[in-house]
Amino acid sequence: MTRVKEQVRSKLLPSNIAEGSSRTSQKDHCRFIEIALGSLFELETQVLIAKGAGIGDGAFILKVLNSIIEEQKMMVSFLKNISKR
Repeated sequence: MTRVKEQVRSKLLPSNIAEGSSRTSQKDHCRFIEIALGSLFELETQVLIAKGAGIGDGAFILKVLNSIIEEQKMMVSFLKNISKR
């Protein structure tokens, strides 16, 4: 569970989004959003592994998973939106 906690506390996701927004090319901006999205999928996998191993409170894990999935949907929508520009 320590790895999951590290990932949750990590500032990689917002840092990648911020770094991407500073890029002048659309291609670079999208690349950093894709990296942030990849981090979300990695976190989802780690939480699913913890759930499968019976680590942590089941209700809390489901709440976290739902939040991750919502973030993924928003990130995909954001990526599609900036890709159209």
